[in-house]
Amino acid sequence: MPEDGSAVTEIDELVEKVLKGDQRCVSRAITLIENGSPGAREVIALLFPHTGRAATIGITGSAGVGKSTLVEKLVRELREEGKTVGVIAVDPSSPFSGGAFLGDRVRMQGLSADEGVFIRSMATRGSHGGLPKTLSYVAMVLDAAGKDVVIIETVGAGQSEVEIMKAAETVVVMLSPGMGDEIQALKAGMMEIGDIFVVNKADRPNADRTVLDVRSMLNMKTEDWGWRPPVVKTIALEGEGVEELLDEIRRHREHLSSGALDERRRRRAESEVVEAIGQRATERILSDLRRSGRLEETVRRILALETDPYSAADELLAQMLKA
Repeated sequence: MPEDGSAVTEIDELVEKVLKGDQRCVSRAITLIENGSPGAREVIALLFPHTGRAATIGITGSAGVGKSTLVEKLVRELREEGKTVGVIAVDPSSPFSGGAFLGDRVRMQGLSADEGVFIRSMATRGSHGGLPKTLSYVAMVLDAAGKDVVIIETVGAGQSEVEIMKAAETVVVMLSPGMGDEIQALKAGMMEIGDIFVVNKADRPNADRTVLDVRSMLNMKTEDWGWRPPVVKTIALEGEGVEELLDEIRRHREHLSSGALDERRRRRAESEVVEAIGQRATERILSDLRRSGRLEETVRRILALETDPYSAADELLAQMLKA
């Protein structure tokens, strides 16, 4: 029992063990947050002051480009340097369980016995942004647990991947020759989000052409943030180019430390609080509408073609603002 006489709660004990790096408790805290279980918000509030130390790296790109293979090689290289690593692998939701469908932990079995590595698969759960809404909080748990580096591997869903900017400080965009990735990258706005570009499977024909194409597109960018995204060639299966990629990641981290990191974190904090306000406001509004019976009555009117959903929403909001 604490000196002030207050009881130590189960959540307090969980948070204390997370801060000590207990892998089972880290997993349990993440599950609470993913499921929105009672105590999840308290866990977030208690862990939040202990964050901000880990380097967060987002690995994104089209499906089949070799993201998981490259992530595994990056983790092994970081472990050789003595760094502890957390990996969040975002996968499509299973149509049966709602959980992660592909399960990157299966693909990274060789790392599972390493206590300095924590790997977690997360399902998109139908998120419109392509990334789970709780992703930033899960990364926060790994940060608070003492991981030096947190790597987020996205599902590879094209345009939705721009959401990775909200969760990672350094975004690595992966492409590969012969897949039309460079054209897709332009369409999806990927050129705007990448801090580093990787042309994987560089032993394939046209790899050098792909590198030139990406560099040409980067030259068309008019924004000047004081950082020119490098293009790195890798052969992830053989581990080639991984050290060079890590060097560029460190170089970007140094660039951020000059002041750009504070601005990124400010934008992320603003985005997160706006999203949280929207979520909480929606929950309260719907709860009030259900309790008062107005939601059911509105649905009846829509089914009777007396009003349309948008007009009904405007009417309900106007009524609540007057209350």
